[in-house]
Amino acid sequence: MSSKNEMEDHSDTESGWWWWWWWWPSWRPTSTSLLKSTESKILACVKNDLWARFVTLPTQDKIWTVTVTNRHSPKLEQTDTLTPLVMVHGFGGGVGLWVRNLDALCLSRPVLAFDLLGFGRSSRPHFPSDPALAEDQLVRSIEQWRQAVGVDRMILLGHSLGGYLATSYAIQHPERVSHLILVDPWGFPERPQAGGEGSGGRSAEMVKRPSLPAWVKVLLSVVSLFNPLAVIRVAGPLGPSLVNRFRPDFRRKFENLFEDDTMTQYIYHCNAQNPSGESGFRAMSESLGWAKRPMLQRVDQLPPSLQVTPDLRGAVLGRQLHRATGGAAPAPEPHPHTGYRGRLSPRLC
Repeated sequence: MSSKNEMEDHSDTESGWWWWWWWWPSWRPTSTSLLKSTESKILACVKNDLWARFVTLPTQDKIWTVTVTNRHSPKLEQTDTLTPLVMVHGFGGGVGLWVRNLDALCLSRPVLAFDLLGFGRSSRPHFPSDPALAEDQLVRSIEQWRQAVGVDRMILLGHSLGGYLATSYAIQHPERVSHLILVDPWGFPERPQAGGEGSGGRSAEMVKRPSLPAWVKVLLSVVSLFNPLAVIRVAGPLGPSLVNRFRPDFRRKFENLFEDDTMTQYIYHCNAQNPSGESGFRAMSESLGWAKRPMLQRVDQLPPSLQVTPDLRGAVLGRQLHRATGGAAPAPEPHPHTGYRGRLSPRLC
């Protein structure tokens, strides 16, 4: 990763301190080499054939990419005819977080995973502050990456922020996606507004919440001035311990692979670098939990022939019917984890 890309983000409040962090490198116990070595330890757990490399885009940005294939496949030619599974990680993540899934998923088809632009080991360019432009830059990089790796059509799986971007990509390039799989996607519902309806046809009475204390509102106002994970960088040498303290679930989820803090170290090194991707996410988000451009407003643009899991198009149609009939048609029930009011497709692949 070039020093130009590492230094060029000046879009957020942290940028004023960037010179100081580089003047005193030991303040943050991280580096691109530490991220590389930690990730290598994680990917060494993969038992099948793995090929990791940087893929260069026309912009000269580089996308860190991992391909995993079944080492027991009879012939490479047969593997090449299968539609590959492409996985897009969530906010603050990277390819290393798929380590528990790669071996199982590659048994039936090739699996490709990559670090989103601005995250992990990929290049960290400047992102515009306009939410539509920031989203477009990320989606455009996915399409340029697809062209560079030579994938014609793919099963596209997105988790969290990756689900939001995968859906946006499928809307713009439906001919390249044979199946869209969304795992706990971020950014779909509209933010509930007091005195009106939310994204699922909820009345004002259903979205009322207790008023936050004044000190909490002040704290949220201050935090909103910074990127979401600025605290682990500002904390300097205390950053890794903060990740361990506030995300102990990472260690538990991977305890069958690592008895130490390898995974939380990986999360720390992914997010202690130049916060380029965070700036892009911040541009697209409102109070972190909501998208400025909610995907449920656009999900009906997906072609009817495209298989989607879960099929959120039912959420939009159900809401429209509920409103058109003045409430005579029942509003779809929200999914317990996503809050989406649509049916779930029974098949994953």
